[in-house]
Amino acid sequence: MVGIARSLTDFCYCCYLSDLVVRDDYKEQGIGRELVRLTKYHAGEGCKLILPSSPEAVGFYTKTGMEPITTAFIIRRSK
Repeated sequence: MVGIARSLTDFCYCCYLSDLVVRDDYKEQGIGRELVRLTKYHAGEGCKLILPSSPEAVGFYTKTGMEPITTAFIIRRSK
């Protein structure tokens, strides 16, 4: 396996892309971008795609057409 996109969706309102990972030796080959594209395609045109991002990945997600938002909240795990 070279990459994975794990998501949860209702195919109507939103698709939560919880994990997007590409093996280091396969990065910079468009695999992550294609996984995002396929996730958006299978979720449906009217479904918005949301995801959490590490600070290091913000540049990548911006290049895929996503925009950062400030209207989200988190309850962190206790452990």
